[in-house]
Amino acid sequence: MKDYSKVAFDLIKAAQAHEEYRSKECVNLIASEGLKSPAVNELLGLAKDLSCRYCEGENDLKGRVKARHYQGLRYIIKIENYTADLMKEVLGCDWIDIRPLSGTQANQVAFFGLSAISNNNKMAVAPLSSGAHISHDYTGLAGQLAKLEIVNLIFNVEELNIDPDESAKIIRAARPGIVTFGGSLFQFPHPVRELTGVAKEVGAYVVYDAAHVLGLIAAGQFQDPLGEGADFVTGSTHKTFPGPQGGLVFSNLTVEGKMDKGKTAAAKAIQHAIHPLSTSNTHPGRFPALGLAALEIKLHGEKLAKQTIKNAQVAGQHLFENGIKVLGEKHGFTKSHQIAVDVKSFGGGKVVAQKLEKANIILNKNLLPFENQKNKDNPSGIRVGFQDVTRRGYREDDVRYLCDLIVSVINEIKTPSSIKEEVITLAKRFGKIQYGFQSLREVLEYLNK
Repeated sequence: MKDYSKVAFDLIKAAQAHEEYRSKECVNLIASEGLKSPAVNELLGLAKDLSCRYCEGENDLKGRVKARHYQGLRYIIKIENYTADLMKEVLGCDWIDIRPLSGTQANQVAFFGLSAISNNNKMAVAPLSSGAHISHDYTGLAGQLAKLEIVNLIFNVEELNIDPDESAKIIRAARPGIVTFGGSLFQFPHPVRELTGVAKEVGAYVVYDAAHVLGLIAAGQFQDPLGEGADFVTGSTHKTFPGPQGGLVFSNLTVEGKMDKGKTAAAKAIQHAIHPLSTSNTHPGRFPALGLAALEIKLHGEKLAKQTIKNAQVAGQHLFENGIKVLGEKHGFTKSHQIAVDVKSFGGGKVVAQKLEKANIILNKNLLPFENQKNKDNPSGIRVGFQDVTRRGYREDDVRYLCDLIVSVINEIKTPSSIKEEVITLAKRFGKIQYGFQSLREVLEYLNK
């Protein structure tokens, strides 16, 4: 091993280099990576003592603290309660748990809790190749950790969506305890309303994984999963929702003025899966920043979401017009923050993503719905997300210019190295974060008006 002092020095220099490289010199199109405002970052950085503390215990059926088992938590309890209240306001729900550390852990506790309360270990989900997250699959935590039997719904490749009629037959035949919607490659709203009734027929709970689209949902610009019949929604707080890294689960437990017994029992089972089954330290240092991100979504979320979706649609159209096969043309390419692009004829997703990385354009390879899951090392597709560049201020013409750079690399008209400086210049031109506060001072001045 190298001398420890040299390793520590190299560690610090690598951390500094990363900040310069990814935040100032690259154009980020990873669909699962969000962007915090300067004010949210400032508040996250101020939580120095808070980020050292534990606050394990039980929560109530409003998502607020019921009991904590350590001392010294008088302010931490207030912080968690205030954050939960702000998140309930922006998400339009009456129960939430903000303690999961990620969207994947939120799925874990939902699957654990709901399978236990339903006494049914079957879960119906979209196939992994069609966009479901790995945590939904038999090869991921649902199958390997929660020990669920996974039943695939029917996915219509032409429509790029779950087929409601054929999937209804699957649900009736399999009689699962959970039906899960949402995913990782997620361009179009899933047929929640169409299949909720069928799920209820067989006694299944409906879960909606909103990890990718939580910010769009909060802004009223994608779909309303709770309003369409989902029992519980899981999510990440750091993709289209522009907060610190974390997860959550939420629901409306009150139906027509009364607490729904089935949902209430399920919420308690999910809370038990959070603590004590899977979480001790809930990393409370992120909570104030999450609450502030909720305020920003309340104030700016609609404009941000609309521009994000518009940018994604413009990119799909422009790439398509320039000879690149973008999926979903008949439906306008996307209704979310991301598009799926078939680049098999250009060497495949891995090759294209690596070429673009050399030009400082960052995106990821991705399986497409029509291909074999065994192609995951070099799938046919790439996934391209626009939430980061939109928050930096990109509008339609800026997206078209960016797409022209991408096309020039994919078609080998230009080498990655020949456009790298152009990409860095573009990245630095959009250095200021939009649709949010620039400092905590600005936040306090706004709130004290």
